[in-house]
Amino acid sequence: MKLLWANSGFLHPTTRGGQIRTLGMLRQLHRRHEIHYAALWDGQPEGVARAAEYSTRAFPLAFRTASKRSPRFAMEVVAGVFSKLPLAIGRWRSSEMQNILAKLIREESYDAMVCDFLVTAVNFPEIEKAVLFQHNVESVIWERHAETATDAPRRKYFAAQARRMGVFEADICRRAARVVAVSESDAAQMSERFGVVCSAIPTGVDIEYFSRSSARGQGLVFVGSMDWMPNVDGITWFTQDILPLIRAVNRTIPVTIVGRAPPPGIQALAASDPHLHVTGTVPDVRPYLWNAAVSIVPLRIGGGTRIKIYEAMAAGVPVVSTTIGAEGLDVRDGQTIALADTPADFARRCLELAGSAAVANEMSRAAREMVALRYSWDQVTRAFEQLLLQAQEPATP
Repeated sequence: MKLLWANSGFLHPTTRGGQIRTLGMLRQLHRRHEIHYAALWDGQPEGVARAAEYSTRAFPLAFRTASKRSPRFAMEVVAGVFSKLPLAIGRWRSSEMQNILAKLIREESYDAMVCDFLVTAVNFPEIEKAVLFQHNVESVIWERHAETATDAPRRKYFAAQARRMGVFEADICRRAARVVAVSESDAAQMSERFGVVCSAIPTGVDIEYFSRSSARGQGLVFVGSMDWMPNVDGITWFTQDILPLIRAVNRTIPVTIVGRAPPPGIQALAASDPHLHVTGTVPDVRPYLWNAAVSIVPLRIGGGTRIKIYEAMAAGVPVVSTTIGAEGLDVRDGQTIALADTPADFARRCLELAGSAAVANEMSRAAREMVALRYSWDQVTRAFEQLLLQAQEPATP
């Protein structure tokens, strides 16, 4: 097949879950198909230089979003109050990307086209001909922001953004040739919310890449981009409500927060706790997983699937997560994962797994066997490939 794949960014440096998911699939597809990759480019040389790893031709469109701590972003937030588009969509509009995609569609003969992420749809000129690859149900994320906001102005703002996101998401999903979600639960939500037929392709993981090369580690680790609001909310909840309960039992258990661009509030946590470490961007997350006893996912907001959970399982590290944190994943509480939704339960299960090698080893063994059997990138990509082939078939009358 000859495929056009449009995205909101390039895939290196790979610091976000969505990048990992797309990269894992595109590397597999590139072995068998011709891939034309068009994406916004923030100027980092690695992004374009490594595009040949997953694409035949790359089309970088220079574009840089405003930093979330910059005056320009503050102006975008204010302007977003009066826009019909949600801020998370409107700030990615690019006439250059719209023009290059229109040109490619007009001049090339593609067997299938993929619009990767909902945000990319704001620049996709013929979404009716494309497979929309939805990594989250975006409107759900904003609704959860509104539900967990700590003051009335934030609740009002997030609720307005959630409504706008719902309108935009419904329109794009209904217009797309096909919608693909990353879990059965997301597919069911989109079908119910937007009245569309939605297919599900699970998240994959590179089993061998994450295979643990060291003995059981110590302490707790969180892995995730720290410029994503659900992760910031989750770590704030963990440090304020859960960690004190853990410290009451084990005062020195180490906690490491691994992820790019931690905001000042998260960085300040390390200054107040000598056993808490905030890394910022790291070249490789595996040593942090291998050196931990437990991987934590204390998320109260989010959607899609948590690649970080399958990566921890592949690394042989047991996982404690909220139900929302593991939403959409093929997991079983007490067997392949520990689920906890209150501070007391979350603390108890962290201490149990950190304190008992036997319990931790049994859970991590079962979890690794599960992801190795069902969720290799080759298996996941072949399922996605079949959906692309089906998208070529003419609709039946």
